[in-house]
This record gives sequence, C-alpha cells and structure tokens, in this order.
Amino acid sequence: MEIFPIVATLATAYLLGSIPAGYIAGRLAGIDIRSAGSGNIGATNVTRILGKRYGFPVFAIDFMKGLAAVFLAILVSRHAHLDESAAQLLKIISGFMCVVGHSFPVWLSFRGGKGVATSAGVLFGLAPVAAVIGLMIWCAVFCVTRYVSLASIGTAVALPLVILALAKTGPLFYVAAGLAVFVIFRHRSNIERLARGTEPRYKRK
Repeated sequence: MEIFPIVATLATAYLLGSIPAGYIAGRLAGIDIRSAGSGNIGATNVTRILGKRYGFPVFAIDFMKGLAAVFLAILVSRHAHLDESAAQLLKIISGFMCVVGHSFPVWLSFRGGKGVATSAGVLFGLAPVAAVIGLMIWCAVFCVTRYVSLASIGTAVALPLVILALAKTGPLFYVAAGLAVFVIFRHRSNIERLARGTEPRYKRK
C-alpha cells in the first residue's frame, strides 16, 4: 500500500477543515467575529452576532467540510484499492483530521470553532442513520432548553450509545466516543457558564 496517497488525504482533510467559514463571513460583514460575542468562529456565534443570513451558510459550509472529508477518503480508497477495513479506517481518520482542522486552523493561529457542525458532517458520512437520530436528539434538547451548547454536548454524549445500539460495536463507536470527548473538551467554557447560569440562551420569537 502506497503511503503518499494516505498522507495526502489526511493533510487535505485537515486543510479542508481549516477553511474558516465563520471568520470569512465576519469579514464580509465588516467585523472580526473573533472579537464579538463569544469570540468563536463557529456558526452559533456567527448567527448570534450577524443573524441567520450569515450563520446558516456558515453552518452548511462547516457541515459539508466534514462530509467532504469522508467522501475524499472513499475516493482515495477506491483509487488505491484499499481493503474494507483499511478504507473504513481512512474514512474515520480523515473525518477526524477535518474536525481538528476546523478547531485548530493553521490560518488563524490554531484558534477555530468547536467542531460540532463539522463532526455532524463526518458522522453523516460515516453513519447516516445514527446521525439522523443524533439530529433529532439535538433538536429535542434545544427546543426544551434553548441552549445550543447543551444540545451539542448532549448529542455528543448520546451518539456513541446510539451507534452501539445500531452497530453493536466497532470502529464507528470509538470514533463517535472520540468526537464526543473532543466536543466536550471544546465546550469547557460553555459548561462553566451553564454551571453558573450565565450561558446565553436563544429566546423564542
């Protein structure tokens, strides 16, 4: 098995994930999104500061980055004639590298988003049924609490259990568990604000 296509795929996945859609949206609107609101370049902060006109496209781009990283790995696996287990591993690592790129983009001194939308795109590429169930969980928690962060954390925790119930065990469970740990780690400040009761809540209109 040639190493170069594998390394090139993972590097491309990282660079794909590091495209700072939220930062670019802020610049188009005339601000540095890193100095507004929570300072995060993710879709939640962009939506809160700039509105849905900017926030929804940012979410879509961040989501598609994760999905594209998985499809890129599929194409490379076919071209390199990888066996099923190696192809599955490449998809998983490629998706994870995309999330890392989103959260630690080289273009912004490694200060990026929290990886929720990109992780969702990765999981839709790897396990679409589980991802749809995860989306339902996210919507349910958000509708009840109006906290985006709590919905994201709750979904991250639930997804490994959903995958375990659907697929029993295997690499997908471990990647979901790894992404859950990563998402929770990136939400440390949100968890602290939730504990203090100072986390911003989306108000019903």
